[in-house]
Amino acid sequence: MRSVKRGEVWLIDFGLAAKVRPALVLGCDIGDEDRVLVTVVYHTTALRGSRFEVPLRVAGLKHGGFDAQGLYTVPAVKLLSRRAILTPVQLLEVEVRVKLWLGLS
Repeated sequence: MRSVKRGEVWLIDFGLAAKVRPALVLGCDIGDEDRVLVTVVYHTTALRGSRFEVPLRVAGLKHGGFDAQGLYTVPAVKLLSRRAILTPVQLLEVEVRVKLWLGLS
């Protein structure tokens, strides 16, 4: 299995309906005894102004942001290539919106 770390943005094949798109890895590191799954939040270029969106400029990605309502858990084999790495501050911004969406704040 390839090395995937929290805070990285990977190009992911979400299947026929959702297409191939960048997504931010939110899940923690995978151990040998764990299922080889990765939880991500997808990147979108079609921001709508929702309180669950995080507009961010990230080198290597088109202008847009991350949508906390777009959480997915996918098999790690669906990750195609790493596109970017968020700074700790950027990752925290996304975490705050995800917690809001999940009612954890």
